[in-house]
Amino acid sequence: MTIEQALKTRSESKCELCSSENNLAVYAVPASEDKSAGCCVLLCDTCRGQLENPETTDENHWRCLNDTMWSQVPAVQVMVYRQLKRLSTKTDWAMDLVDMMYVEDDVKEWAEKGLVEEEQASIPTRDANGAILQAGDSVTIIKDLPVKGSSMVIKRGTPVRNISLTDNPLHIQGRADGVQMVIISAYTKK
Repeated sequence: MTIEQALKTRSESKCELCSSENNLAVYAVPASEDKSAGCCVLLCDTCRGQLENPETTDENHWRCLNDTMWSQVPAVQVMVYRQLKRLSTKTDWAMDLVDMMYVEDDVKEWAEKGLVEEEQASIPTRDANGAILQAGDSVTIIKDLPVKGSSMVIKRGTPVRNISLTDNPLHIQGRADGVQMVIISAYTKK
């Protein structure tokens, strides 16, 4: 049985968030351990489109979560929790639903992990002057930096070429004085 077939059986061929029966497709829950049916949901075009492009969110569409939040499927619970958390900054009804919703600790941890990853992905890495840094940029160190675990000091004015970004928007990775290291981006300038 394919993932899509398993999800259609589980959801009775309806969107697992809004119960629509139109244009259903498999959606892998972000920040999941694997891509099995247990980590996927079946969504309609409307739900999928608004999740992938949050700027197009129609808050009234998501009132369906009032019913969906009682689902026993962990992947659905994760998606409902995340969407309600996003909406709770804009609407009181979503905040009330988040307060009423019950999820097991492991499901809540999975849901929170995805929210943290989304938050970090939306925060750009910036240098000391506020310029956004991209992978491949060249920067210059703006103050003497001691290297942890050694007596080495990277001097002010040292160039770092072809940087790469890390999971943390406050850090970059690059080669300074021939040594590959993680550098706090606030101590660099483009």
